[in-house]
Amino acid sequence: MYQVAINGYGRIGQSVLRAIYSTPFRSKFKIVAINELADIETLTYLTRYDTTHGRFPYPLRFDGDHLYIGNDPIRITNEPNPAKLPWRDLNLDLLFECSGSFFDLAPAELHLASGARRLLLSHPAIPRIDATIVYGYNHHVLQSSHRIVSNASCTTNCIVPVLDILHREFGIINGVTTTIHSAMNDQPVIDSYHHTNLRLTRSALHSIIPVDTGLAKGINRLMPHLANRFECLHVRVPTINVSLMDLSINVEKATDIGEINAIMADQSRGRLKGLLGYTEEPHASVDFNTDPRSVVVDGTQTRVSRGRLIKMLCWFDNEWGFANRMLDVANHWLSLA
Repeated sequence: MYQVAINGYGRIGQSVLRAIYSTPFRSKFKIVAINELADIETLTYLTRYDTTHGRFPYPLRFDGDHLYIGNDPIRITNEPNPAKLPWRDLNLDLLFECSGSFFDLAPAELHLASGARRLLLSHPAIPRIDATIVYGYNHHVLQSSHRIVSNASCTTNCIVPVLDILHREFGIINGVTTTIHSAMNDQPVIDSYHHTNLRLTRSALHSIIPVDTGLAKGINRLMPHLANRFECLHVRVPTINVSLMDLSINVEKATDIGEINAIMADQSRGRLKGLLGYTEEPHASVDFNTDPRSVVVDGTQTRVSRGRLIKMLCWFDNEWGFANRMLDVANHWLSLA
């Protein structure tokens, strides 16, 4: 069993812990520590009750500096300096870095200096890391010698498998994506100044809010053969979870709705089973809450104009799906040792 820890116990950190305890990965990963600045009583409460994913199904208590899930002890630390964390004492195989705060290599390497053998980032790549991975697309490039790896973003995990299929089948000329994303905790409930991006000072409850996105850079990094072919937009909407990718692409080979949907349905049953889903039911976003897949193609919304302009809508749980991909990447990476 691999010894793992979580640094940063926000939405993704909590989802990683919950996913471990609700999937077969519970037999693979032993969570030995969580490092978070919040106090242990707050961490216990946030683990027990969750508005998005429901009540935690296992008994929880805390005693001293340990959170107990059933009889499993998890050490809680509140250390802001990664150089002072006890990863070596805990014999840590891998750290899930879920704070979203490491954007330079040197600070991230402090986790390794503290004894973590591997560091898996929950945000897109910082300069000079070993690899950026979208599981199901390029996880085969992982090596046992890698030490710092990024799990990319929830949006790249959603759209890259779809783009890969479409490019293989029809040849992508160019495209535009619009991510319709649920609200996030960098937005205020009511208008309040706490961000230099003025749009992010506006109430998350009352507006559809355009924000910047690095998705085009992510596509360039992961799919260099499609570099500079995409422009990407991103809007936040007043829901708490589940997002939607609106994809428009021009392709070289003429196609139609039936062909595209048949290919996506086939991929969902085959090579990408469990990662890519396909549906023709009349869904709303809430239907995909706590869905572990990276993306679900909505076949009812596929459109084709004059054979070569494709429009598709793709659902994804931006928390749960991404957390499950972190577990897939971690398990595959550690199995290479």
